[in-house]
Amino acid sequence: MDEKHESPPADLAQPAIVAGQGCVLLVEDDRSVRRYLQVTLERAGYEVITASDGLEAMKLALSLPIDAVVTDAIMPHLSGQQLARFVRSNPKLAQVPIVLLTGQENKAAAASPDDLIDAFLYKPVKAEELTSCLTSLLKKNG
Repeated sequence: MDEKHESPPADLAQPAIVAGQGCVLLVEDDRSVRRYLQVTLERAGYEVITASDGLEAMKLALSLPIDAVVTDAIMPHLSGQQLARFVRSNPKLAQVPIVLLTGQENKAAAASPDDLIDAFLYKPVKAEELTSCLTSLLKKNG
């Protein structure tokens, strides 16, 4: 294992992670944030399916096998909380961990009253924070 590989920039470098971590449905209406998070998750070994709003995410969640959902809180068509409610109400998806990304400082304001969300992360999200959160949730679920 002495092969030389170009390593990613230090701020995006990740510890060695086993490929095939699972499939994440990433829902974010801001294209640049969505792309940053997609690259972050792919570098950590996740397969990533992206959606630009909650309605698109709903359709993808029903048609593709997913292991986790990472969603923005505030989006057009369907909010992160509404998407979480949909996921929890579907027997096929009910156990899928959900991470809510929020710019709101007040966690209570972002929280859904019925505990639909497994983890809250505040924007701007650090790459390491997101990947370690997902790893932890998927281990707990697996």
